[in-house]
Amino acid sequence: MKKKIAVTILSAGLLGGMVADSPVRAAEPSEALKLAQQLNQAFVEVAESVSKSVVVVRVASKPRARGGVGNPFFDQLPEEYRKFFERQQEQQRDEQQTPPRRSRPRGPIFDGQGSGLVYREDGIILTNRHVVENADKVQIVFQGGKEYDGEVLGVDRQSDIAVVKIDATGLAAAKMGDSDKTKVGEFAIAVGSPYELDYSVTVGHVSAKGRRVFSDQMMFDQDFIQTDASINPGNSGGPLVNIYGEVIGINTLIRGVNTGIGFAIPVNLAKRVADMLIEDGKVTRAWLGVSITTLREDADYRDLAVGVEDGVVVRQFVSGGPAENSDLELADVITEVDGNSVKSADELKRELRLKKAGDSVTLGLMRNGKAREIEVETGAFPEEFTAVSRMRRSERKPEADTKAKLLGMTVQNINADLAKRFEVEGEKGVIVTAIENDSVAAEKGISPGDIVTRINSAPVDSVATFKAALGGEDLKKGVIVHLTSEGSQRFEVLKQYE
Repeated sequence: MKKKIAVTILSAGLLGGMVADSPVRAAEPSEALKLAQQLNQAFVEVAESVSKSVVVVRVASKPRARGGVGNPFFDQLPEEYRKFFERQQEQQRDEQQTPPRRSRPRGPIFDGQGSGLVYREDGIILTNRHVVENADKVQIVFQGGKEYDGEVLGVDRQSDIAVVKIDATGLAAAKMGDSDKTKVGEFAIAVGSPYELDYSVTVGHVSAKGRRVFSDQMMFDQDFIQTDASINPGNSGGPLVNIYGEVIGINTLIRGVNTGIGFAIPVNLAKRVADMLIEDGKVTRAWLGVSITTLREDADYRDLAVGVEDGVVVRQFVSGGPAENSDLELADVITEVDGNSVKSADELKRELRLKKAGDSVTLGLMRNGKAREIEVETGAFPEEFTAVSRMRRSERKPEADTKAKLLGMTVQNINADLAKRFEVEGEKGVIVTAIENDSVAAEKGISPGDIVTRINSAPVDSVATFKAALGGEDLKKGVIVHLTSEGSQRFEVLKQYE
């Protein structure tokens, strides 16, 4: 037994000696691990550099707006919803209000919070309009804790951009990137103050570009960058940056909570809007005054367009708009703006966004299978844009006259009585006097009192020319009907379905 123990001790001693004489070296990290460590360091460096230019925007709301701003989800709601909740909360407060006790005056209550970034070193801060729109007082807080009172220089509803000025110089301005060069799949880093957790950093990717979320009536400028970098209430107004620390977008809204779907305003658009707000206090946009559709998405018209597969269809002229009396015509398919190809309605809007009101633009288009170029002078986009409404006139029993019918609509020559009855004095064409319920014409929103001015490319000035224009046309393929309604011009495709 003793001999065995001795051998065991000796063996242990030998092992100990071997360990002492031959120390184990740590394994070299693999190339993959080195790359991951470098990427990790890159994120750290970006966060450190960008955070110096990120600010917290604290808002003391006007008394009537205090009801909802304190809610961390409130700043992500569209304005119409927020106003609804504000009215509800005001009403509840009024119902529950007890006689106020006397108290000493107190300072502003900063009950709302968002994010922002230093746009210029001389104290210009960029943020979202919805962060500061109801502000009575604005306070800008930097990462080191320094606070400044802010003055709102201007807000723009259509892009959701706002500019705030503080009394400071020598600030670390954010490095601006080029959102046009941003590619889907790139790293995206969001910096802001979600849920009042100041200077939080989240990492993801650029999920998509050119996203639209609302209707034009709620928000005209929509070209959002979609990202899966976690964006939450309070991130609004903060930067979305790339791996180089360049701002590529201004975080503005989310779809749901914890969905991984956030949206940022492209920085190129934000810069353009901010510069106009700084210089003029408002934004003046160029527009043509037309209602448009993307040809490939226009199921009614795409099979009727000749010689073109991609482009933007001119569907309607806005009454009084700049294009109404230009050489542009209904059913034209716009393919270029100043030599730049446009394949969708969003691309056309993007090209016009770069123009100033009053600029002339050269439009390349296809009309009846022939390529053309025309010049159109843009106008100023109305500050309060409302879609052209088409009030349906009550159907009246017309007097006996020469009539024609087309897929549920009856037209007649315009005479003095009809012109007076439907208030269309001076119009040329034939007038719609009746619409059958559940007909093709009714589905297209054609109403009694509308004026038909053309069928396909044939002008119409009487029932006789109306009938002649329809002669030989295949209604199963469809015909293009040009209409004037309430002073606005548009066209509809009427097609007979089996």
